Parts: sequence; C-alpha cells; structure tokens
Amino acid sequence: MFHLSSQDRDALIGFFQDLVRIPSPSTQEGKVAQRLADEMRRVGFTEVSTDRIGNVIGRIGPGHGPKLLYNGHMDTVSVTDPDLWSHDPYGAEIEAGVLYGLGACDMKGALAAMVYGVKALVAAGVELGGDLYVVGVVQEEPCEGLAMRVLVEEEGLRPDFVVLGEATNLQISRGQRGRIELKVTAQGRSCHASAPEHGENAIYTAARLVFGVELLTPRLADDAFLGRGSLSVTQIESTAASRNAVPDRCVFYIDRRLTIGETEAKALAEIQSIIAREGVKATVEVTEYRALSYAGYPCHSRAYYPAWLMPEDHPLVQAAARAVRQTLGYKPKVGKWDFSTDGVYTMGLAGIPTVGFGPGEERYLHTVDDQVRLDDVIKAAQVYAQLAVEVLGAR
Repeated sequence: MFHLSSQDRDALIGFFQDLVRIPSPSTQEGKVAQRLADEMRRVGFTEVSTDRIGNVIGRIGPGHGPKLLYNGHMDTVSVTDPDLWSHDPYGAEIEAGVLYGLGACDMKGALAAMVYGVKALVAAGVELGGDLYVVGVVQEEPCEGLAMRVLVEEEGLRPDFVVLGEATNLQISRGQRGRIELKVTAQGRSCHASAPEHGENAIYTAARLVFGVELLTPRLADDAFLGRGSLSVTQIESTAASRNAVPDRCVFYIDRRLTIGETEAKALAEIQSIIAREGVKATVEVTEYRALSYAGYPCHSRAYYPAWLMPEDHPLVQAAARAVRQTLGYKPKVGKWDFSTDGVYTMGLAGIPTVGFGPGEERYLHTVDDQVRLDDVIKAAQVYAQLAVEVLGAR
C-alpha cells in the first residue's frame, strides 16, 4: 500500500490550488497545461510532452510492455456570475478540509491526484512492468472524446487500459449513457404579421414538432443498468425580417441521451418519423463542434457520443476494486455516471477497456458550489499508485 509523506501531501494540495487558481475555459488551457507539465517534471516523470492539440502527456515506465493511461481534463466550464458563488471561483479557498473553486471537483483534484500517484510510485522506488501515462486533455467539456481521439488516432498513443478521473466519490464507474445533439430546422413562409394567413409560421411548425418530441419520451429504450434514454429540447430560435413579420425559419436543439442499443441512426430516424407524420417542411441533423485549440489545432467533430458499459467482471474493473480495497479498506460500489465522459471515445468507439475512479461528488459538477474534500484527493493519489501496480505489475 502506498502513502504520501506529509511533505508530498502539502505539495499535492499546493499544486491543486495552483490548478484551480489558473482559469482554463475550453480552448484556453495553455497556462494550466504549462503548470501541469512543470509539476510532472518536478515529481519525476520519465518523459513529459505536449501533443498537437495541446494535451499534456507524462509517462513513467520502462518504455515497453502494456500501457495504462490516466485521463483527466484540464478545461472547465465558464463562470457566468461570480456573485452567485459562496467562494471565489478562482480562489482555491480551503475551509474545514474542503477546497472550493471552479474545476475543483471537475476535475482538477483528480488530475493533481494522478500526478502525485506517480510521485508515490517514484518515492517507493517502484519499477512498473509497463508504461503509465498521465494525460491532461483539452476541450472535454464541449466535446468529450475529441482530445483522446487525436491522441490515439493522430499521435499514435493507443493504451491498453484507461482510467478516467471524473468524480465517483472514491467509488468505481463502469459506464454511462451516450448523447447526441440534434438540430431541427423548421421552414415557413414569411409575410407581414398583420396578415398571417398569407404566410406559414415556422414557429408554429416547430411547436408541433416539439410536442411530438415530448410524446416520444416514454417510448425510448431502457437498459437495466444504465437506465432509459432521454431527450430534452434545450434551445429554440427563429428568424424573420422584423418582429411584425411571420418568421420563415425556426430552429430548435435536442439533447438526446442514448442508452445501450440506441445509435445515431436510431435517434435521427425517430425525429424524421415525427417530421413525416406531421407532414411539415423540416430537417434534422447532428450538430458539429468546431474550435481552435490553444495550441492552434483546428478541431472538428460531430456531436455524437455513444453509450458504453464495461462488464463488472472485467479484469480492469476488478483491478480497480482491489486497489480501492487494499488502499482504503472497503469494497467499492461499482456504478455508473449520469453525465458523459471521454469514455465515449476510449471504450465507446475505440473499444479500449475503460473504468472510472476519482475524488469528488457528482452533485457538485457545473455548480457554484464546486468543491472536493482534500482527504479524498490524497486518498485518490494513493489508489492511483496502487492501481498502476495492479494493472501493470511491478519489479
């Protein structure tokens, strides 16, 4: 079992505070990336580099054998109204053993713990039987899986196993529902609002479709473990020559959560059937994500993220459970995430065995109370060290 010295615990907390104090909204992770790379070098990683999209990659190990990758994203959502926060979102304030701030739980605490999991291995003189990678990825918040796809498919780093540090409250997650973002465009015919009978109101057309979408909910697929698929209309907008003109176009967006067995084709077909039944002029398509990373990489991805689920008896899931049990002294619960993670690519598309373990509670993600217990961050670091030995072996 691995322990962090009091000096290393203080260093871990200080590093964690630094990460939170550096703003890193998606596409602006450069300063956090530099701080992460510096700390990796300081604690003794064998190799540290930055790839074309801006991921920070730290490696420890012999340079051969199986590859285990710890994934943590460097980006955060944005602060909308700082006055709503009970603590400074960039203050990294510690109160009663809890660190508060944007990204504390989601997920800079886990990222700091991963780095110091490696520090624990270095301090113990452990020689792993394969390579352990700790990767700080970019732009997970707006487009999960994108940065991992670049790392695997363009940089050529394909791990044998992946551990996601998203919040699990020191339990284990083995899957999640997927998601797809759909854009529905309803067409109308504009005219002066004083004589609406001469036109065709695109908002009315969209309203009929929205009602059809709402009626679809009870018929969505259900999985015994991940639960039922879901959908929500999250945004609506229209265009017209002025406010006294009938709009000729209305667009609304659907957040569709996909359970096991639900695919992109199925999600599209469901909306297309509503359009056909209503007999209206409308189209549906998958939205696209486009951005320029802080490293200058042009990002482009379709907003489809498949569901994924690991068997509970898979060796990686069992290794994670052993690491928790040996380090923390309890049998962890094996559950799922309600939100989406980089596992949509690693397991969902690439088929790389993936499991989740991290400090923090899911209820604090994307809230003005973003927080994590420091003891849990320290415990996570110790588990990450033990898990590397469980998966890769040691000499």
